Amino acid sequence: MALTGVIDKLKNTTLSEIGVSFSLADIMRDLKIDGNNVYIKLFSPSEKYYDYLKEKAEKVLKEIGAEKVEVEFTNEPPKTTQQQQPPQPPPQANPFESRRRIPNVKKVIAVASGKGGVGKSTVAVNLSAALKKMGYDVGYLDADMYGPSGPTMLGAKDKQVMARPDNKLIPPVAHGIKIMSIGLLLPSEDTPVIWRGPVLFKALNQFLFDIDWGEEGLDFLIIDLPPGTGDVQITLGQTAEIDGAVIVTTPQDVALVDVKKGIQMFNEVQIPVLGIVENMSYFVCPESNKKYEIFGKSKTEEIAKTYNTELLGKIPIEPKVAEFSDLGIPIVLAKEDSNSAKAFMEIAQNLIKKLSM
Repeated sequence: MALTGVIDKLKNTTLSEIGVSFSLADIMRDLKIDGNNVYIKLFSPSEKYYDYLKEKAEKVLKEIGAEKVEVEFTNEPPKTTQQQQPPQPPPQANPFESRRRIPNVKKVIAVASGKGGVGKSTVAVNLSAALKKMGYDVGYLDADMYGPSGPTMLGAKDKQVMARPDNKLIPPVAHGIKIMSIGLLLPSEDTPVIWRGPVLFKALNQFLFDIDWGEEGLDFLIIDLPPGTGDVQITLGQTAEIDGAVIVTTPQDVALVDVKKGIQMFNEVQIPVLGIVENMSYFVCPESNKKYEIFGKSKTEEIAKTYNTELLGKIPIEPKVAEFSDLGIPIVLAKEDSNSAKAFMEIAQNLIKKLSM
């Protein structure tokens, strides 16, 4: 088996299923051929890709006549070698050069949180409603594949997603907001999403680039990310052009620790952090109108300054927010004179200023 035949095959084997634009040749660190037996060493920063890459390498090499394929992995950076190999990308190559603009969308804002339970989806839904109320064309993309709550909060559980002949998806509309969520495609809201990495990446890629947002498009697309700093966030940063991220937190120290991780993660994937939203910031007693900081004195503004960003706004604790969310009506639309609704409107205005719209 000729060396060039192996290399050509590896160069033509892409890894798009896991959300990167590299080929097997790009991550190859060593290659030895003994008759019809092949030894190959591949670079992978994480063990979770080992099974996928091993299966991929074995399949394509056996297609060109290899009888035995031995695959080894390394997480070390590439080293200079005299072995005949295809040109390797320099270590400083930008992995985000292949990012694409989401079609027919002017501004894309990702709403994230370092941990669950801080009200991220509540903020994303109400931010969408606030921008719509201000006269903008808005879309809401629920990228929390394992825990989609957007359809419930927007009263869209019973709405259907239509498909064009070219397989582009047409999102339904709720409260004037175009919405797309995996929750709209499941047989029932009790159906769990049990997907491994490659399937998740493929679905996310379709949600980003195969949605028909209409001929006039959107002024804003709000992407509701899952909590944490995992695969969806990294894939989003590598594949789509995002204008900025909003990080949602609560005043507790345990939540603020994860804010720092979130900011650093977005910095690494080269997505600007537009600011922080502090949810459940305080409670106003309806009888005395006195403000209580239930979770203690906030340190969010201090952290924002430390990481060169800003506090976009504080959302109070109001039972009506959860009540109307369960009914499928954002508080911004359901109770305009509430403290929470006013806070969301202020945050939306601050974001518009940040994005110079």
